[in-house]
Amino acid sequence: MTPDLEDDPELLAALRLALVEGVGPRIRQSLLARFGGAESVFGAPQTELLDVDGVGPKIAASILAARHSGQAEQELDRCRQLGVKLILRDDPDYPQSLGRICDPPGVLFCRGTLETRDELAVAIVGSRRCTVYGRQQAEKLAGALARAGITIVSGLARGIDAAAHRGALEAGGRTLAVMGTGLSKIYPPEHVELAAGVERQGAVLAEVPLDTAPLPGLFPQRNRIIAGLSLGVVVVEASRNSGAMHTVRHALEQGREVFAVPGRIDSLASEGCHDMIRDGATLVRHVDDILHGLGPLAAPVQSTGDQSVHSARELMLDDQERRILNLVTLDPIHVDEILRDSGIEASRALATLTVLEMRRLVRRLPGSQYCRVT
Repeated sequence: MTPDLEDDPELLAALRLALVEGVGPRIRQSLLARFGGAESVFGAPQTELLDVDGVGPKIAASILAARHSGQAEQELDRCRQLGVKLILRDDPDYPQSLGRICDPPGVLFCRGTLETRDELAVAIVGSRRCTVYGRQQAEKLAGALARAGITIVSGLARGIDAAAHRGALEAGGRTLAVMGTGLSKIYPPEHVELAAGVERQGAVLAEVPLDTAPLPGLFPQRNRIIAGLSLGVVVVEASRNSGAMHTVRHALEQGREVFAVPGRIDSLASEGCHDMIRDGATLVRHVDDILHGLGPLAAPVQSTGDQSVHSARELMLDDQERRILNLVTLDPIHVDEILRDSGIEASRALATLTVLEMRRLVRRLPGSQYCRVT
């Protein structure tokens, strides 16, 4: 997490830029691309600020006024009082998957902890006005994914979001909630206790200042973060006009996998899901459909029990299969080495290698060698 921001002008400038009214993710990226860093943004003259795409006289004036404002220092003091940590783009705790999207948050406000294993994450989103069926499916899928070692990401909203968080919490897994409001204003207010549970078993995150009220335009913007934190997005009950469809669009733009849970064919609550399935989204019957559909990770992730995971499908393996797989490296390795180090009968080890090959987790090479599939 961030050190004392008052001791680092560039870090304090990043927080200051995040607080400038009118500077959203796209404009911030344009400013940083033009000037190289947040501190340089505040050192630029107005004429150069106006040359940046999206920056008009009003935003330029706000940036100039922020140079001498104490707002960033005040926000930092309140973060300390409320136990909110600040995670900046260059911080090692900043989620790698989120940092790779085209418009990542410059600053994440965080209550709780982010861990390396949270790179193995799946978002579950859907309607606020869900049916009993939708709530049950969201809880069931979230619980099964959490038990497999997947972190559940959602938006703490009523309905499907809340069910997904609760399913992960009840399974003893990790979950991340991305707020559209500031962290001093949990929304909806009846989810204060749920947010506390998420904080204990994961993190509650926001990119907006602490006191930001629930404004309609902020929720579609935060949906890009939900998608950006995840390997894939699962939609459980969504009408064609549901806000969950914003998350789906972000997921597609970011190259994430998209999944949809079918409902009754005459259910208006599932029309959006049915449209997605018709258009090529993966139909979800059970958790295996999700784990099978997730692509390879950008880099191996240390999951529970120090397991090095290259693909979410590996979480479906039993102990013996996992043991053999962990002996197979990205570079070719001779089968005799695998058999020697497996600690089980050669016939069982060979049978397990065959299973892993059928599941396309390892590849057999000439010369009795094997390597991992990436």
